[in-house]
Amino acid sequence: QVQLVESGGGLVQPGESLRLSCVASGFTFSSRAMSWYRQAPGKERELVATITNLGYRRNYADSVKGRFTISRDNAKNTMYLQMNSLKPEDTAVYYCKADRVDSWGQGTLVTVSS
Repeated sequence: QVQLVESGGGLVQPGESLRLSCVASGFTFSSRAMSWYRQAPGKERELVATITNLGYRRNYADSVKGRFTISRDNAKNTMYLQMNSLKPEDTAVYYCKADRVDSWGQGTLVTVSS
């Protein structure tokens, strides 16, 4: 089975940093573009960042540009999201998604609050 396991979330204060991880299995990780999504309470899930299969190209939502960095380690079947200068509006459950794989993990909760 395809598995996507997100981790690294937690409660932090504004301005602090977190690094999220997504460990994938059940498909050829290095052949798939990967993305991070997030869903805030009562809101629609939104795309945060995308990275191509070999990491040559990265795209970010305007709201996180300059603060978040998406990366991947294909040898470890793992994708990361380094989140710096966190803001309360970043509070959400964060999910990873593989292109052309119709599956989601449980997500990891990020709460940014003072």
